[in-house]
Amino acid sequence: MLADHDDPIQPRREIYSIARLNREARALLEGNFPLIWVEGEISNLARPASGHIYFTLKDEQAQVRCAMFKMRRRLLGFQPENGNAVLARVRVSLYEARGDYQLIVEHLEEAGDGRLRRQFEQLKLRLAAEGLFDTARKRPLPGLPRCIGVITSPSGAAIRDVLSVLQRRFPAIPVLIYPVPVQGSEAPPAIVDALHTAAQRNECDLLLLTRGGGSLEDLWAFNDEAVARAIVDSPIPVVSAVGHEIDTTIADFVADVRAPTPSAAAELISPDRGEWLDTLRQWRSRLIRAIQSRLAREQQHLRAVSRHLKHPGQRLQDQAQRLDELEQRLSRALRARLRHNEARLGALTVRLHGQSPARQLQALQLRLAASRQRLRAAMPQRLEQDRQRLGALTRALDTVSPLATLSRGYAIVQRTDGQVIRKAGEVEVGKSVQVRLGEGRLDCRVEDIHED
Repeated sequence: MLADHDDPIQPRREIYSIARLNREARALLEGNFPLIWVEGEISNLARPASGHIYFTLKDEQAQVRCAMFKMRRRLLGFQPENGNAVLARVRVSLYEARGDYQLIVEHLEEAGDGRLRRQFEQLKLRLAAEGLFDTARKRPLPGLPRCIGVITSPSGAAIRDVLSVLQRRFPAIPVLIYPVPVQGSEAPPAIVDALHTAAQRNECDLLLLTRGGGSLEDLWAFNDEAVARAIVDSPIPVVSAVGHEIDTTIADFVADVRAPTPSAAAELISPDRGEWLDTLRQWRSRLIRAIQSRLAREQQHLRAVSRHLKHPGQRLQDQAQRLDELEQRLSRALRARLRHNEARLGALTVRLHGQSPARQLQALQLRLAASRQRLRAAMPQRLEQDRQRLGALTRALDTVSPLATLSRGYAIVQRTDGQVIRKAGEVEVGKSVQVRLGEGRLDCRVEDIHED
């Protein structure tokens, strides 16, 4: 009898090795699944010395092992931790050595509140470093606002709470609502526009930015950087009241004042009508007492003045007598001044006669005639003296004059440029020379030179 494996009727069996099975299973998984996104919570996180990380992604019903290699891990913008909710872009694969089904993580990012919380902390640190949270730059709120602007959803519970509190505390303050969405992607630009509109219109001297409670994602519009910078740039003080008391947003940090709830904000920005009425009654009583006291003092002063007040007729009589006295004093002063001026005029007249120009002119004419006589007598004598002196100087000049030497038969020889020739070697044969005599001049040409 033949064994089963020798039975020609039985088909031949193909036997896989474990390695082949895992290899083909891996190829099947990787070939049929493109890169996909999965979401889950990290657990069993391991960080070996190789730089790779290994962890499990799980949800409420299942879990799967994951591996992220060193080169991909370096690109992470955060540090994964157990319990983090993440989004992962993965390749479905299988670890052949153990036959473990696993996901190869190409990209990892925080999901849900974890991602938002990290973005919140990063923006908070950056704005704080710029000084946007500093209390020194924040402005005080007006004690009695002339108008309150509320930036919020017109249909939310927050506006109803705010209006109810304001109506109860101080209904005389007008309220202007700037309607905006308070959730979703369209909320941040709408809030920024509302802040700019309020600043341009300048209708209010206080702004309240508010909404009710919600999740971190619901309140995310109030963690927007553009909203934060618009609050900082607002020329009108801004009060932030976003969510419940435990909720905190970037808008709360940059606002001039933060209130824990919309109702608390309404209490904070509005004065208490009862306190104001009590204060007004106190001021009214103080004003009445002050007026009564002032009236009493003025009446007492009037009585004192009345006792010292003279009859107008007596005052006129005293003034008339005073006027007569002043008139007499003025008349005596004028007569004395007139006598003084007459005496001074006489003295000046005498001095003027003594300084008459006619008398001075006569004396100067006499002096001029005498000077002329002395000049006529002195001129012939002076001329004779000058004539004698000139003759002596002429004789002395003739004695030393070259002309006198020439008159005795000597001559002066000069070149044509006027230079005097003292030696025969100073002139060449054929050159022209001038010979100056005692009378006249000769133009000569040199025919021969004898230096001896």
